[in-house]
Amino acid sequence: MRTANSGIVEIEGNEIAVTHPDKWLWPELEINKFVYLQKLVLLAPYLMRYCQDRYLTTIRFPDGIHGKSFYQKNAPKPLPPYVHTAEKEGIHYINLDSLSTLIWLGNLAAVEFHPSFERIGGQAPAEWVLDIDPSVEDEPRLMEAVAIIGETLHSLGIQSVPKTSGATGVQIIIPITEGHTFAQLKKIGGFVSKYLVERNPQLFTIERLKKNRGTRIYIDYVQHALGKSLSAPYTPRARQQATVSTPLFWQEVEHNISPHAFNLWTIEERLAKHGDLISQVQKQDLNPIIDRIRT
Repeated sequence: MRTANSGIVEIEGNEIAVTHPDKWLWPELEINKFVYLQKLVLLAPYLMRYCQDRYLTTIRFPDGIHGKSFYQKNAPKPLPPYVHTAEKEGIHYINLDSLSTLIWLGNLAAVEFHPSFERIGGQAPAEWVLDIDPSVEDEPRLMEAVAIIGETLHSLGIQSVPKTSGATGVQIIIPITEGHTFAQLKKIGGFVSKYLVERNPQLFTIERLKKNRGTRIYIDYVQHALGKSLSAPYTPRARQQATVSTPLFWQEVEHNISPHAFNLWTIEERLAKHGDLISQVQKQDLNPIIDRIRT
C-alpha cells in the first residue's frame, strides 16, 4: 500500500482502491487509514472467523472516530465482484468471507464489525453469549462481577471465555454444539442470571431500563436472539484508545485486568503469543443442563 493521496493494493488477485490513506481515524494514537488497513490484515484470520457466513452490520466513521458515524446493514452500491451478500428481510447484508472484502470495508472506514448470532440461511445460534453491561462508565467491580458469573457457569459444567467488548463491558462466550435453539439458551440465561441477582442483589440486575438499574451491573441474556448482533471478537472499536474486543484468560479477569488493555497497537503481540482463546475451548452440549432446568 502506498501513502500517496490514493493508491491501489492487490489482495487475493483483486485490485482495491485506497482513498485518503493519510486520513486520521484514531488521531490520539496516530492511526490513519493506511495503518488501520495494515492492522486489519493482521486481525483478519481471527476477526473473519466470527464474521464469515453471518449477517454483518458495520459502523462507519468516514471522518474518523470523532466525526459523524452511521450503521450500515445494506451493502452500499456499486459492489465489487468479490464482495458477496446475503439477503434477509429485504436487507442485503455483506458476508465478510474474504480478506479482500475486509480491506474494502476498511477503506470505507468501517471501524466496527457486528455479526449476527445466527449463520446466513439458518436460525440456530452459532454460540451462546452473555453480555455484561456496567451501568456506569468506569465500573471498578466489573471484573469481580464477571469472575462470579464465570464461577457460576463452571459450577454447572459450562466452559466459557470472557472477552472485552472494547467499550465498557464484557461478553462471556460459550462455544456450543449444533442442535440448540435461541429459546433454550435464553432459558438457561434467565436461570443463571436470576440466580446471580438473588445471590448478589447489590451487584447484579436484569432490569433492561438503564435508568432503573442504579449502579448495578446488567446481565443481558435477552440480547442473544435471532436477528440480533453484537461486537465481534477482535473487532476494533471507535474509542479514543483504539481498543480491540479481546478474549481473556479467566486468570486475567481474576486479576482485574483493564478492559482497555488491548488496542490496535498491542493486539499483535497478544495474538502471536496466545492465538484465539475462544477456538481453544471445546464446543459443548448444553442439553443436559436444559433438561435439568426443565425438571
